[in-house]
Amino acid sequence: MKQGKRYAEAAKLVDSSKLYDANEAFDVIEKMPKAKFDETVELHVKLGVDSKHADQQVRGTVVLPHGTGKSLRVLVFAKGDKAKEAEAAGADFVGAEELIPKIEKENWFDYDVIVATPDMMGIIGRLGKVLGPKGLMPNPKSGTVTMDVTKAVSEIKSGKVEYRLDKTNIIHLGIGKVSFGTEKLAENYQTIMEAIIKAKPAAAKGQYIKSVAVATTMGPSLYINQK
Repeated sequence: MKQGKRYAEAAKLVDSSKLYDANEAFDVIEKMPKAKFDETVELHVKLGVDSKHADQQVRGTVVLPHGTGKSLRVLVFAKGDKAKEAEAAGADFVGAEELIPKIEKENWFDYDVIVATPDMMGIIGRLGKVLGPKGLMPNPKSGTVTMDVTKAVSEIKSGKVEYRLDKTNIIHLGIGKVSFGTEKLAENYQTIMEAIIKAKPAAAKGQYIKSVAVATTMGPSLYINQK
């Protein structure tokens, strides 16, 4: 099987008993045999917190200096001048109440992020059961409920990502593409790690960063020595 062979070749380059320096890890990723598509480089950070407790949640947003390599489609719920502002900022879709049945009844999900002005949240609330499980519900904490739609759309388009803990206290995030090369991946990595460290909850006790791993979409993991 081709994938198995390529994975085996990539795995030969990885020392599973070693903690890599970040730049070194991205160097190894660059040397791995390439897939037929530009793979995403994924970051997995295990934290010494308990996400069941509200005061130990870790969540936020950060603009990656080199973006993610993925072009995100943005839907903005807004009216009047704010709708015009969203269009001018480069939003892919802009609308209000008329979009609700399209999402509810037609399963319309041709977008990656939803931004909304605060006055639209009463309407969007009706879509909670549909948007919530897909992680699409706008949220003030992630900057997607705002009057400054120009800033929100511009940041998302230029590489803003949201990080949050899953139920196993791990943050999973795409931080770029293999084609970025070591330097750009290392800079994106540094930016996101600084944000996660800064977001350490006051209630977190003991070792905060338990483990850090990077891997391509279809490749083996490399563990990083995050001081």
